Amino acid sequence: MPADDQQTPITVRAGRFVDVVAGEVRRAQVVTVRGDRIGSVGPDQGTYPDGRVIDLSQKTVLPGLMDMHAHLIGQTEGAGTYADLVMRSGAQEAFTGVANARATIEAGFTTVRDVGTFRAFVDVALRDAIEAGVTPGPRMMCAGCFVTSSTGGGDIPGLAVDVDAVLPKDLRFGVANSADEVRRVVREILHRGADMIKVIATGAVLTEGTSPGAPEFTQEQIYAAVEEAAHYGAHVAAHAHGAAGIKNAVRAGVRSIEHGSLMDDEAIDLMAQHGTFLVADIYDGDWIAETGRREHWSESTLRKNDETTLAQRDGFEKAVKAGVKIAYGTDSGVYPHAFAGRQMAKMVTHGMTPMQAIQSATTVSAELLGWQDRVGSIEAGMFADLIAVDGDPLEDITELERVSFVMKGGQVLKG
Repeated sequence: MPADDQQTPITVRAGRFVDVVAGEVRRAQVVTVRGDRIGSVGPDQGTYPDGRVIDLSQKTVLPGLMDMHAHLIGQTEGAGTYADLVMRSGAQEAFTGVANARATIEAGFTTVRDVGTFRAFVDVALRDAIEAGVTPGPRMMCAGCFVTSSTGGGDIPGLAVDVDAVLPKDLRFGVANSADEVRRVVREILHRGADMIKVIATGAVLTEGTSPGAPEFTQEQIYAAVEEAAHYGAHVAAHAHGAAGIKNAVRAGVRSIEHGSLMDDEAIDLMAQHGTFLVADIYDGDWIAETGRREHWSESTLRKNDETTLAQRDGFEKAVKAGVKIAYGTDSGVYPHAFAGRQMAKMVTHGMTPMQAIQSATTVSAELLGWQDRVGSIEAGMFADLIAVDGDPLEDITELERVSFVMKGGQVLKG
């Protein structure tokens, strides 16, 4: 769809308006847009300034949603292994990113934190292409690649020894096995354009040969990443399933814990005390169990998924009650990006109110990124990132699986 004329004032009529800052819904509101920013928000008086009027008076208008654990690069997970990546070029991976970025924004997600790709820095290139207007997609904060130990959760396992020795550098860019090596790769990742760092602190469900409960970096090594990243004003997200790995990462000062599947009470208390964000992909397990069994994924992956899914949801409920900051993150790329809204219902089922679930994908995610001054709410001066749904998501949270209108930076991309 052609971009809107950024000089033409736009008035958006909202039948229901979700104020995520106040935690309330107001009726019959008007949002004015000037260029890529919100001009004002106020009651709908029935008269509008010159320019374009977008009538959403029969819909619910919300801020653009935000996914703090997305993987826009690469094909959706399947029955193969990560060793299959040697059969695909970086260019092929980039083109999957173009399609996934479009699907993501059309699902209503106008901002994502892309937390790693095996083909290093393809996410950074996609971010830059979106910002240049080459292809539509969400705003992106990018990790560039994974910081991982050799044969760890972010490495490429299962290769023959002679093939392993000649693996392209971009498939193993972030491998590090000491605190000094961690510092080196963090510097190189940030120098090459990444915005933040993703550390694989424990084994992974989807990486063959690794154990989700086993730590793969020490607290000292994770701290090296945190300290080095801080020199550049960047934060660290820690992939951590097991309780020991979670506690190592929190004590080391990471910004967020990704997954948190096997968190115990001490880990939850530590996250609450340190103000560490939890980004728990609590819909993911259902998709892996159903699709994986239908498509004959490896028994190891299915077993690890079964061992972590219910435990993760139990921990999530405890984290909600403990007041842990919970940001919305899906692990999209494991399942199709168009389905990124499906997790909302799981979050409500497991202890959040509908408003809390929406805030996790707006104000809380903006706080995680440090972008509260530009995204996450509909207020004067913020980017004009708006979505709309036909019904009331405070009554039926699954409405957010059916986004009918998307505006990003004042440009209508859907509806």
